[in-house]
Amino acid sequence: MVGPENRRLADDQGAGLKAAVASLCEMEVEARQTLNLAGVQTVMYVPYLDYARQLHKLSRQKGISGETFALQAQVLLDKWANRGLDPAVLARIRTEVFDAGTPTP
Repeated sequence: MVGPENRRLADDQGAGLKAAVASLCEMEVEARQTLNLAGVQTVMYVPYLDYARQLHKLSRQKGISGETFALQAQVLLDKWANRGLDPAVLARIRTEVFDAGTPTP
């Protein structure tokens, strides 16, 4: 038999998972809208969404925000640009979906 403490823990974990999935889904919808507005062909959505998912994972880390987030986001942008994605589209995802600007030198 499951005790009330374990049930509460399971409920809390379930609520946390639901919130994380909802956040990820919301981000992907915004990223797809950005890709659509940028004129990216649908066949190219997968790598751009992979980039957006990495930014999402980064944005959820504790203690990362502001300039630190901007620097790490630039590293990811450079990584995906080196893989052949359009840096301007990557920058639009970074700014429009994640509200992260270019890091200051």
